Amino acid sequence: MSGLSDEPVDGPRTIQPQAWPPPRGYTNGISARGRTLWVAGQIGWDPLTCRFESDDFVAQAAQAMRNVADVLRAGGAEARHVVRLTWYVVDRDAYLARPRELGAAYREVFGRHYPAMSAVIVAGLVEPRALVEIEATAVVPD
Repeated sequence: MSGLSDEPVDGPRTIQPQAWPPPRGYTNGISARGRTLWVAGQIGWDPLTCRFESDDFVAQAAQAMRNVADVLRAGGAEARHVVRLTWYVVDRDAYLARPRELGAAYREVFGRHYPAMSAVIVAGLVEPRALVEIEATAVVPD
């Protein structure tokens, strides 16, 4: 068997090896065809003022995700078109400490769409107050 999902052929399709248990909060692979949109790393500040409203990890992650969604909309894409997210996190413990709150913030922006995702722990980000930076790749069906 191929491991392809039964999702519609006009949008991204998840790929899951049959013998593997289903992942929680992400997917192992996605197949998509269409126009590609790459979203540069977004941090948890207000993009109009370049100011942080909070030094809380979940609050910054929520703002970074909203910033990703704004760029997606500007490019004619929606959260459901995201095929990959990469999170750069400066504090592993902060990332793991509040999974329910982080999940709620994620679902507020992305709903129950879970793309292929990676989280990378880094020593720091260019903006010193940034606790997380999120990149996205979206594929809008033809």
